[in-house]
Amino acid sequence: MVEQGLIRAAQSGDRDALITLLREIEQQVYRTAYYILNNEQDALDASQEALIRIYTKINSYEEKAQFKTWVQRIVTNICIDKFRRTKPTVSIDEHDLVFQDRQNVEKEVMTGYLAQDIQEAINQLPDHHRTVIVLRYLQDLSYNEIADCLNLPLNTVKSYLFRARQQLQNMLHEHQKGGVSG
Repeated sequence: MVEQGLIRAAQSGDRDALITLLREIEQQVYRTAYYILNNEQDALDASQEALIRIYTKINSYEEKAQFKTWVQRIVTNICIDKFRRTKPTVSIDEHDLVFQDRQNVEKEVMTGYLAQDIQEAINQLPDHHRTVIVLRYLQDLSYNEIADCLNLPLNTVKSYLFRARQQLQNMLHEHQKGGVSG
């Protein structure tokens, strides 16, 4: 959580405070961008654009909303705009598996497959459902924070999350019936 004093110092023109603030939030911004866009290069581009926008718009932040909600709104809007401009292609990154204990190899492999299945299922969701899932479960925002971030009514956020969870459950159930299961 970013300290309010750091935010105020950045808003008052303290360049070091602004740089410190941006460094504190850059991983969170990247993580959100990556999960929404599902592409490392696009996520890096969106993150950079979001950080620049935060840098230039820091004085427009008002303490009415939490700072993390304000930041998430910026990065989410940039990602949604980027996603609309260029529909991403699904890419599966190659990852080296590093096993800590040979006895748990099967468990680690199955956990890796499950994580991959979940990520692929999330990628198949409609944009608005994927966005609320990322903000809720990967960025740990509350329903109210998501509503503020996306400028949506609270009931719409709840509805999107409900439908997205149903879709994920159905996709994962169908995949498990027809695919690899532990």
